[in-house]
Amino acid sequence: MTDHVTTHQAEEDRRNENILIYVDGQIVPKAKATVSVYDSGFMLGDGVWEGIRLYNGTWAFLDEHIERLFEAAKAIDLDITLTPEEVKKALLGTQKANRMTTDAHARLMVTRGVKVRPFQHPSLSRSGPTTVIIMEHSKPKIPRPIRLATVPHMRGLPMTQDPKLNSHSKLNCILACIAAEKAGADEALMLDVHGFVNTTNACNFFIVKKGQVWTSTGDYCMNGITRQKVIDLCRANDIPVFERNFSLVDTYSADEAFLTGTFGAQTPVGSIDGRQIGTGQMGPMTERLRGLYKDLIARENA
Repeated sequence: MTDHVTTHQAEEDRRNENILIYVDGQIVPKAKATVSVYDSGFMLGDGVWEGIRLYNGTWAFLDEHIERLFEAAKAIDLDITLTPEEVKKALLGTQKANRMTTDAHARLMVTRGVKVRPFQHPSLSRSGPTTVIIMEHSKPKIPRPIRLATVPHMRGLPMTQDPKLNSHSKLNCILACIAAEKAGADEALMLDVHGFVNTTNACNFFIVKKGQVWTSTGDYCMNGITRQKVIDLCRANDIPVFERNFSLVDTYSADEAFLTGTFGAQTPVGSIDGRQIGTGQMGPMTERLRGLYKDLIARENA
């Protein structure tokens, strides 16, 4: 497909060729930012991460992102070894080294570290965690509403791999994305274990019906920070919002659909499974929520 779009599509920025990257306490040029082939993240996807956005000198909702990182690390019994304040200091130091002021995206990653032998058991990671911060100049450039396709891949039960966990192990979502691309779409719409509409492979999913905003229960998806901000904004502005079970039948007849995520904030959806959603363009509720979110970011910066 020649006009393929992704929810993380950004303007080309040549400054990213010369970015500096944080690797275990050192800030080094991109070409020298490497980790061992024995690293548990590379070998097994054993690690957790956060994506954070810089708006006008301020990292949006930074405390909430750092808190979620530490909660995820505790869930997988990974000792980050740094305090939350030290992680923030590393992020701000990397920002300063790159002279970034706005329209930047950071991916903060912590793995269980380098293994002594190439096998699964976590006790083989004995050198302490590997911490990396990749920071890029990044301005979203999504030229049209996203096309989604429903795929057979689900976000699973908490006792398999809890979908609330922001882990390095993303293969399930990657396979879902591949299936959607094979179907001629941009990204995948994933159902939950009961067949209700859940999330996409990369973002949280919302629909708008008769002035109401619906999203999934949150039981089987990443509980995104941007997702929660949209729910909070709806409640604060008398927009009816529901976290509920709903099906593809409800979805196809929606007036609007949009995605939420740290990178793109609110991204309109034009079609699902070949069915046009609303006008196929950004709807008035999505536009309103975008404005409310932009105002929220401005207040955060103030």
